[in-house]
Amino acid sequence: MKIEELNKQIKECKRCRLYKTRRNAICGEGNLNAKIMLIAQAPGEKEDKEGRMFVGPSGKVLDELLSSAGVSRKEIYMTNLIKCMLPKYRKPKEDEIKACSYYLNEEIKLINPEVLVPLGYYATRYIFEKYGILLPSKEEFSSVFGKLFLAKDKKILPLPHPATLLFNPELKPDLIKSYGKLGVLLTDCKWYPVCPMRRFYEEGKLDKKWIELYCKGDWESCVRYQMEEEGKVHPDWMLPDGSLNEKLRKEIKHKDHL
Repeated sequence: MKIEELNKQIKECKRCRLYKTRRNAICGEGNLNAKIMLIAQAPGEKEDKEGRMFVGPSGKVLDELLSSAGVSRKEIYMTNLIKCMLPKYRKPKEDEIKACSYYLNEEIKLINPEVLVPLGYYATRYIFEKYGILLPSKEEFSSVFGKLFLAKDKKILPLPHPATLLFNPELKPDLIKSYGKLGVLLTDCKWYPVCPMRRFYEEGKLDKKWIELYCKGDWESCVRYQMEEEGKVHPDWMLPDGSLNEKLRKEIKHKDHL
């Protein structure tokens, strides 16, 4: 299937009750070769009226957050878990998620992004369940925001929905920091070509997860990167999370004695 065919299905969809109250079913939009896919919950009133993603108040906030991260809409692909506006901005019902997630799953197959970025609770819950990631309790849920997860062939970065700032403007510094990860994920660590982690990985001595989560993921959080930037000495057998790998240390010492 091509994206045009899928979008035609979305626009004509009558899989659940929401088709009765919508003006437009909203298709995803953006770069079809995007590395990053943003997944929001559902369109709002202005999106429903104009038939486009993030054109309302949340869209203005999103543009500001993307700009602060050095990312443009042209670089990413954006879509919704639920393609139709939810009456009175109510929560999505389970049968609506089940009916509509078919389209999201097809979009993920067609766009094939490296990074999925669910925005807010329902989108994150769906993506975590789809990829077998343990979901924290609702009380602890915010702890996953801004943290990078690796599942199957995807990296997953849950973020707060931009609408959060419409209700809590004081959270702006936190969201700017969280959304800054998008800019980080668009590039690999500048130290990767000369990093011992690359050598160990290519020699089969280091699990791929370290490379994906740090070197080609959230390298800003890598302790090795931070120490390199500060000019601090660190051993080659230090892992990106700052822990020391005794097995790698013995490998290096053994090589030194040969």
